[in-house]
Amino acid sequence: MEDTSSTFQQGNSSPSSLDFSLCPTAATLIFLPSIYALLFLTALPGNMLSLWVFLRCISTISPTHVYLSHLSISNLLLCLTSPFLAAYYAHGSAWALNDILCQLVLHGITPVLHINIYISLLILTWVALCRFAALIQNTHASRPSTLITLLPHGFFTRLTKVTFANTVCVIVWVVSVGGIVPVTVYYSVNEAMSSTTSTEDEKGECMKVCYSPPVELGGSTSATLTVPVIIMFFVFYLLVLLCYMTVLRHIRRSRRNTPLSTSQNLLTRVFRNIVVIQVVLSVCLLPYHIYKPIFISLAHDQLELAFTYGPEICNSCHPLSTFIELKNCLFLLAALRGSTDPVMYFVLDQKFRHQTLKLLRCNQKNQWRRLIFWSTTSNPKAEQTGEGNVGTATADLSHESVL
Repeated sequence: MEDTSSTFQQGNSSPSSLDFSLCPTAATLIFLPSIYALLFLTALPGNMLSLWVFLRCISTISPTHVYLSHLSISNLLLCLTSPFLAAYYAHGSAWALNDILCQLVLHGITPVLHINIYISLLILTWVALCRFAALIQNTHASRPSTLITLLPHGFFTRLTKVTFANTVCVIVWVVSVGGIVPVTVYYSVNEAMSSTTSTEDEKGECMKVCYSPPVELGGSTSATLTVPVIIMFFVFYLLVLLCYMTVLRHIRRSRRNTPLSTSQNLLTRVFRNIVVIQVVLSVCLLPYHIYKPIFISLAHDQLELAFTYGPEICNSCHPLSTFIELKNCLFLLAALRGSTDPVMYFVLDQKFRHQTLKLLRCNQKNQWRRLIFWSTTSNPKAEQTGEGNVGTATADLSHESVL
């Protein structure tokens, strides 16, 4: 399922490559549905817990909390699409193109997927810039960074303001939704619905199916609009990389002139945070965006087939079936970020880590109390032993909180 590729030429006398069917292997029929189901089971509770901590457990909100809470909302929307994606890859080659589930995937799930990817890209970039601004304002090296002389001081001050973070998040949502939805709507209405043939039905006639070349390849309009999106990704990716290199250089300068102190600890934390963001972008999003232009080029070069298959064309595999499966696997890698983001929050933000551990320990303590209550009520002779267990459990929890 893709809204970013090139359409193929259609002919009257010979079949187009869109007339062929896709031949899904175990990677599509088993691996992708299984991982998307696992994504739903892990990402949904993780992001719900993260959003609860950000909104209800942290009293003092920072710009980083604002960015990460909006990222959690975006990931929750992604989680809700995972079961439908699992069903699409498992049964899409049997669904008719006009089925309700197929239409839901084309018109509803596709926009949510792409919106999530680019909201994540933009928000993680602003988190890196926010951390970088905190470093610039609170630490000093032997010589100021070149960026300090090029950019106005007010720019770094605004990056550390909560109101500015809220404004940025609103703009990110508006830009992402406003840029993605029109393209995906055009793709799902005009390009994906252009399917001609795909597989044979019980009567031996070709029928239009959901998992087909037009759905997975898209058309020329969405391919054209993919170019600025790819450029935008690499611009923001290089911006985060620039922050990483600048912070690393800033740390080296500072350690020559500043003893180990709060400033040095701040340098270490900011460096670690930007490294985490860089790793997330490199592992989850970079492979897909490197492969995207290659895939578009392959689709563009796949010209109209000059030979006729006749009635057997419905059962003939599309030449790009393997490349489409690879594209879908890399897109899964980008979507898996939804289940790893809560772990990233745990590493990035100290308050989030403290409140999450506090919440989990509170739940663990309540479970111990309920367990001891049921054991003492079911066996009155064990009441004294139960009281001893309460004291031991409380002592263990106190020791754990100190650690």
